[in-house]
Amino acid sequence: MTGPRKVEVAGTGSYVPERVLTNFDLEKIVDTSDEWIQQRTGIQERRLIAEEDTNSDLATRAARRALDVAGMKPEDLGLIIVATVTPDHVFPATACITQAKLGAVNAGAYDLASACTGFVAALTSGWVQVASGVHEAVLVIGSECLSRIVDYTDRNTCVLFGDAAGAMVIRASEGNGAGHLLHTELFADGNGGDMMIVPAGCSKIPTTHESIDKRLHYMKLRGREVFKFAVTKFSDLIESAMEALDVTQDEVGLVVPHQVNIRIIEAAAKRLKFPMEKIYTNLDRFGNTSAASIPVALDEAVQRGKVSKGDLIILVAFGGGLTWGSCVFRI
Repeated sequence: MTGPRKVEVAGTGSYVPERVLTNFDLEKIVDTSDEWIQQRTGIQERRLIAEEDTNSDLATRAARRALDVAGMKPEDLGLIIVATVTPDHVFPATACITQAKLGAVNAGAYDLASACTGFVAALTSGWVQVASGVHEAVLVIGSECLSRIVDYTDRNTCVLFGDAAGAMVIRASEGNGAGHLLHTELFADGNGGDMMIVPAGCSKIPTTHESIDKRLHYMKLRGREVFKFAVTKFSDLIESAMEALDVTQDEVGLVVPHQVNIRIIEAAAKRLKFPMEKIYTNLDRFGNTSAASIPVALDEAVQRGKVSKGDLIILVAFGGGLTWGSCVFRI
């Protein structure tokens, strides 16, 4: 083992399913309206995974695009980390299934479950692996099919979530220019774990007829408490990152947050007096895709020319656990 080494972002990629579920579609399913959803969340539509697809299919498609951008082959990877709360199975890991679909014959693989903070946590984990000299290149993926754990009789949750996957390839770098990962922070408070939870399906509440009848295998949220938590942590993370790197708002190229709710993002920006034009959002089209939201938004921002080489990028996430964290790099 050698290290620490500099680590660069080699490529990003994303995949969103073709099927669109609009607010008007939801009006036919549950007691809600397009106006109600947009006013409270900013979401207009979200994407749903095809019936024949699995989470690992989404992850694989996003991964291939990131590898293409990086100019690398699957065999070049030493490790694959998939951040998800909707794996194909409890085990084997979705990362292992993705590894096989990619043909990444030299890569280890594991899943990481940290809900909406998952991608930042996985990126931090991969960063440490490369910086320490354990691996030369790591593929980090955030991939979710949340539509399969959403209760479409609960208007407070079903309007929020969609399906997608995003990926990033990171690798060792000898250069001194742009692209380097610079700073990361991860936090947790398990005392708030029941604010966002799927109660049943594992060892605490195994699957039974009773658990199914009580709809305990679907996501449960306490929205007002989540709102307050997210606004506070969003603000704290950006302030902490800028302080750690001794940079001002003017020196930040773009903030890519977890795509949770436009009201949360706007409230945090107002609290920080941070310009919204420097915060990238796409939740109006994709909704909340948990661990996939940051890498999908980042890849879209790159493709749309919203960032330039050398820009300082701050990723901020907050979610179930409770968990929150940030990662900063130059693109």
